[in-house]
Amino acid sequence: MTEASFHFAQPFWFWALLMPLPVALWLWRSAARAARGPVHRYADPHLLPHLTGTRELRTRERWGRFLLWSLLWSLLVTAMAGPRWDYTDVRLFHPGNNLLILLDISRSMQVGDTAPNRLARARQEIQDLIQHNRQVRLGLIAFASVPHVLSPITEDTQTLLNSLPALATDLTQLQGSRLLPAIDRAENLLAGLSEDSGRAILLLSDGDFDEPGLEERVRDLAAEGIHLHALGIGSEEGGPVPGRGGGWLTDRGGQAIVSRLDEQRLERLAEAGGGLYRRADYREEDSAALLQAAAVARLPAEASDERTRIWNERFYLPLLLVMVLLLPRFRGRGGGRRKS
Repeated sequence: MTEASFHFAQPFWFWALLMPLPVALWLWRSAARAARGPVHRYADPHLLPHLTGTRELRTRERWGRFLLWSLLWSLLVTAMAGPRWDYTDVRLFHPGNNLLILLDISRSMQVGDTAPNRLARARQEIQDLIQHNRQVRLGLIAFASVPHVLSPITEDTQTLLNSLPALATDLTQLQGSRLLPAIDRAENLLAGLSEDSGRAILLLSDGDFDEPGLEERVRDLAAEGIHLHALGIGSEEGGPVPGRGGGWLTDRGGQAIVSRLDEQRLERLAEAGGGLYRRADYREEDSAALLQAAAVARLPAEASDERTRIWNERFYLPLLLVMVLLLPRFRGRGGGRRKS
């Protein structure tokens, strides 16, 4: 089968076709139980409708309805599976703006002062950036004690979305929060891009790090045309840091270590990097402002050698069949007008 032939986008939905089997078993058992019900002791079968006010379905009628339901269910499952064929080959464009995200995955990002916790809130912010982005190429680096490049600068935002659920604080064995190595790695990835393109770094963190020379390093990057923006995750009240085996991380005195959002540190870094600082919330203004701040390229968007396929989805065909099969059941509903 070639890639342009008929196939399904999400074939795992066909597991739902097993649903009619337990429904058929339940229907058979309920019909047998009803035939042996105590009401049959007091009246003949042909008198039961007058006694109960309801008519028991005949066997052929009952199973006929079941077969119709099974057919409708199968068509809906087929629509969910996403039948498609044929595609349009689309050439991608470089927007000229590049934003490399630095995501803090140190232990303090598990603090629950931002529901459900800081890391989950950061993942949601990255998802918002991807979904609202129209003019910036994105990349992603996760860091704690060492940086991990999850995606270089790319237009393939689906890869970024797929990698978000796997981001966790146990991705790195050595705990800690060292921003300088992550900045060095980001500079290496951005250095190969044109100086006239928009090159920026977005830091998502609670600011719980203390490294000498950070602001000077960020100023040097800004002088090279690489600006740093920051998005604060957490609250000023903070919360205890969860331990690896349960409980809380404690200091030498046995007291739980409390991590708080250090907005002043993040604001100073963003100011030194000639960038923007925002605190993460549940609105979209922070994502829109950061994307707008990153779109500063002096180069126009240009076509690239990369291509992508836009498939022609045909999920609506099974849905049309469902509507056709259900239409006769609405015929005559509501009745006519009563004559005075």
